[in-house]
Amino acid sequence: MSIGKMTTRIDLIKTTQTKDYQGFPTMHDESVASQQAYFEPKNSTEKWSNLAVFAEANAIFRFRYIPGVAVTADMVIVSDTGRYRIISAEDVRGRHMYWECICQKSAPSKAEGGGGM
Repeated sequence: MSIGKMTTRIDLIKTTQTKDYQGFPTMHDESVASQQAYFEPKNSTEKWSNLAVFAEANAIFRFRYIPGVAVTADMVIVSDTGRYRIISAEDVRGRHMYWECICQKSAPSKAEGGGGM
């Protein structure tokens, strides 16, 4: 993977749940890393047809290995194109050089508006 193809800026985020002073759970985003990545949106190429197990996947991100950071499916990737939930994270060829994350785009939840009959 050449550096010239890594043109998308991403933030690797870990979401943690904590309790406030009244005991209610609140979600907090903790930034783990911020770096350049290769982004490939889902299309009908041969590569995507081989990934049929992950039918709900929308994108692939590839980025350099981060020493001391284990990328897991509990994390999300945020880029200028949106927020992506990691479905699968793999150390490419087990060589500790690149991570490949198969992701699903998270759509923001819309508040239900009041409607007439």
